[in-house]
Formats: sequence, C-alpha cells, structure tokens
Amino acid sequence: MGQTARELENNQTTQPEMNMHELHQKKQPTVMGLPIAWFAIFLLLTIVTVYTGTLPTGMIGSLLVMVVFGEALGWIGDRLPVIKSFLGGGAIVAIFGSAYMVYSGILPENVVVGVDSFMTSGGFLDFYIAALITGSILGMNSKVLMKIGVRYFIPIFGAVVGAVVIAGIVGLLVGFTLQEAILVIAMPILGGGMGAGAVPMSQVYSQFLGQPASYYISILVPALALGNVFAIVLASLLNNLGNKFPSLTGNGQLIPGFKLEETKSKLDISKMGIGLLAALVFFACGQLLGGVVPLHPYALMIILVAVAKIANLIPENVVEGASQWYQFVAKTWTLALLFGIGVAFTDLEAVLAALSLQYILLVAGVVVGAVLGAALLGRLAGFYPIESAISAGLCMANMGGTGDVAVLSAAKRMQLMPFAQIASRLGGALILLLAGLIIPLFL
Repeated sequence: MGQTARELENNQTTQPEMNMHELHQKKQPTVMGLPIAWFAIFLLLTIVTVYTGTLPTGMIGSLLVMVVFGEALGWIGDRLPVIKSFLGGGAIVAIFGSAYMVYSGILPENVVVGVDSFMTSGGFLDFYIAALITGSILGMNSKVLMKIGVRYFIPIFGAVVGAVVIAGIVGLLVGFTLQEAILVIAMPILGGGMGAGAVPMSQVYSQFLGQPASYYISILVPALALGNVFAIVLASLLNNLGNKFPSLTGNGQLIPGFKLEETKSKLDISKMGIGLLAALVFFACGQLLGGVVPLHPYALMIILVAVAKIANLIPENVVEGASQWYQFVAKTWTLALLFGIGVAFTDLEAVLAALSLQYILLVAGVVVGAVLGAALLGRLAGFYPIESAISAGLCMANMGGTGDVAVLSAAKRMQLMPFAQIASRLGGALILLLAGLIIPLFL
C-alpha cells in the first residue's frame, strides 16, 4: 500500500534533519576518535605535567607522553599537504617530530630517559611487534602462508643484489671507493638495524680491519639512520604508485590469486585477553629457542607461529583473540610507538652530520636499489612488485623492527609485518654472513 500524505511529509522533514545531523557529526574533527576539543584538554594536561616535573614515572608517564604527543604529531602530519602526499604523513612527522624535540631540547631530559627506557629495557617495542606478528600470521589464510614459503627469499636476494650493484655504481660516480660504498654504506643499511645489524657488523669489521668496534659504529650509524629516512619516504611513494597503478599492488597481499578471507568476529574482551596471552607466549618461546638456535628470536617466533597456523594447532577462539588484540594494538598504539622510535632510536644529530650531497646520493641509491631488486625478482617469483618492494626491499633497508613499523605505517600495509620481520631478521643475518665473506676481498 502507498504511504499517506502525513507519512510522506514526516519522511521529507525528518530524513534531511537526520542526514544533516550525521553530516555535522562527520565534519567534526577528531583525534584518536575524540572530539578535538577534548583531545586538546588531554594534550594541555600532559604538557603541564611534563613541564612542571609532575609526570608520573615509569610506564604510565612514558605511555601517556607517547600516546598524546604521538597522536598530536600524527594528526598534524596527516594534514600537511606535501608531507601527507609524498613523505609518509603522520608516520614521518611522529618520528622526526619527536627526534627534533630531543635534538633541540624541547623534551625534558627526564622524559627522554623515561621514554627511552620504556621502549628499550621496558620492552614496549617487543610487546608491540609480538602482537602484530602473532595476530597477523594467525589471522592469515594458511594456503597463502604455505604458497609463499621459501620463495620469499627470492625478493630478499634481489634487494641485496640491487642495493650492492647500485651502491657500487653511484659510489664510483660521486667519488667513493667500492670498499666505502659497499662495506661502509650498503652493508649497514641492509643489516637489520642497530642491535642485530650495525653492532655485530662493527665487531666483524673490527676483527678484519683492525680499528676498534666503536670507530666503525660511528661510521655505520649515519648510513643506517639516513637509509631509514629514505625507506620511510619511499614507502609512502610506493603506496601512491600502487593507488595510481592498481595492477602493481595487492593492497597488502603479497601474491595474486589468493583473496584473504576476512573473518568477522564479534568484539570480545575475554578473547582479546587470550590474544594478548598468545602473543606473550609465542614471544617467550622465540626467546627460549634463541638460546640454542643461532637465529634472532623474532625470526624463530615467526617460524613457530607459522608452523602452528599451517598445522592448525591453535583453537579458533585463540586465533580470533590474537587477531582482535593485533587490531587493537595497531590502531591504538602505532603513533605512540613511532613517537618512541623518534626519541629512542633516531639520532637526528648523526643524520644531519652526514648530509653531504654525495653521501645522500649514495644512501638513496642503496635504498632505491633494494626496492628495484626486490620488485623485479619478486615479480618473477609471483609476488606483487609493490608489496615485494616494501616488505623485502624497504624492510631490508630500514632500522630493523623500529623501521619496519615506520615503513609499513607510511605504506599503509601493517599486515605485512611478518614478512617485514623475515626481511629484517633473517635478511639481516644473511648480510652479516656476506659481510664476513666480502671483507677479505677488499684487503
């Protein structure tokens, strides 16, 4: 039956009013889901505690500063025209904004020490990555996991070859020797970060070349830091490239032909608790095996979670819980972690000290070479070139776990974290081995 004139009149008057209300709600700017006015109050209160010396010590104060300042810098970065489009947006502003706050002395020393301690000895970075690895792998299609397998080392190998070749060419063109271009620049950039890359690499260099390890650390760190900057910038550019040429990207999937089945489960607090427990247990098991197996605990953790997923050993409620916990952590704490990375792991002074044109060109050449090599060999191995370039290329050329978070955040592909960790950890171990083999060739 048709509607009465009164019903039609009611629809015509109330529907536009509802739409206008919804539109008004959507137009209101928010930060972290909060109305901007309320977030501004939280920001002001945090600033007052920071600069009056009343910020709580330990986890509470550090996490408060990281969340509030990280979200504020991320919100600004996502609205700056050029930075938003080409330089990684909120991710890069959160990292380098916090690094500048440390470099310039804007952030009080006690806050810097607290955040640094919370990120490193406090284990917040490990806590974050454990959630991402466990949740993303357990939530992955097991057929995709099996299909990728050892083939993933093909684009990793491509990244290494591409980076070394272009480093050699660019180095010779701008006045570096092959030894300087490959050993001092390319190898540390590809080495998996500070703890797993530059530090043990300095020991290898000291053993073969004679100078103390501290001497080589001072040379390797600027290359590592500047390479991480280029990796974040290129991650954003690759994301834009994928938006313009959809055939080059799987929008977070590594291989074509396998559409990930998104299982929608109702949010359950108790399941999230189970997911948290699963992440902690898998991380602890990785550490346990790391005591007897000569691989990085992250790499061992990835292997354990992947085997458990492929063998279907994990109950469904644990899988759902791990996935929900991963989503919560990624949505809530990514910008906080990026702020912490800027404070604890980004030496802006070392980056600025290395800024000669020749040095910049060489470092850029290494990162571009890793991208091209990973994309080309990745495509030959059946991977999407952009996903391959980001996870196997850029995540070889950044600062390990911290760089992986920054790169994947800038590329808007956090679901690639397990593969990024393979590139950083197992790829980094491969670089240490290659460094030991290559050094004698230059003696």
